[in-house]
Amino acid sequence: MSQRPPAANVTAATGRRVSPPAPGGRTRPVAVWVGCSGWQYTSWRGPFYPPGLPQARWLEHYAAAFATVEVNNTFYRLPPPETFETWARRTPDDFLVTIKASRYLTHVKRLRDPEEPVGRLMEGATRLGAKLGPVLLQFPPDMKAAPEALDRALAAFPAGVRLAVEPRHRSWFSAETRAVLEARGAALCLADRMSRPITPLWATADWGYVRFHEGRGALRPCYGRSALRSWAERIAELWPADADVYAYFNNDPRGCAVHDTRVFARLVADRGLVPTRVPETPVHPALV
Repeated sequence: MSQRPPAANVTAATGRRVSPPAPGGRTRPVAVWVGCSGWQYTSWRGPFYPPGLPQARWLEHYAAAFATVEVNNTFYRLPPPETFETWARRTPDDFLVTIKASRYLTHVKRLRDPEEPVGRLMEGATRLGAKLGPVLLQFPPDMKAAPEALDRALAAFPAGVRLAVEPRHRSWFSAETRAVLEARGAALCLADRMSRPITPLWATADWGYVRFHEGRGALRPCYGRSALRSWAERIAELWPADADVYAYFNNDPRGCAVHDTRVFARLVADRGLVPTRVPETPVHPALV
């Protein structure tokens, strides 16, 4: 198994994706891409989306506040390739779209014969062009470890695509699985639920991927500051300061995800890392 090359659409000199020019035309490495797992949540109307803003314009509003999103509806139903082109057209040049792989590959086929479902997924995903971020493969909770099948599935993706893997059965957390991920340059998705890691804290690639599923702050499922501070510290310890780390909040009820991104970005910056943009104004979680 050969090491995957860096993701596409990176600078030729460093092999690393960079942020938009800073003041004076200077560019800097982006360390932590902070975003949410989707944008079309009705509970965000008010806390994040202005009450009078049509839902058809929510993506533009989201992309002005964030530099990345993790798209989950590609897991449930793969949209036509034209939809990916539309997402690219409606977002700024510096925006990045992470795609969750279809459940047909991970839950129905369970990684068997991956070439055809991977091909169909990438037929659309590549229409994002420079805006294509990592692809996330999340396995069902009852799917036991199959390292050889994992290796074949990872190999089915085009070279240059960053792949993150989120296993949920404990049998996956073995030296054999880790070796496959490291050899393929794929990132183990570090997942959090109830403000605690539920995966090993492995850095299997020179970039990272973190998902926040549910916190146990004062308003559930929001996260408390101490839990997010712990994750900022883990990221700083696991990867060098100029590594790309993608952090997505999946705790969408009440607008918690949007609220938590602002807190997390400040804590990441306190650790000397560089987060991507988050909403400038506070987002107060809904009480109901």
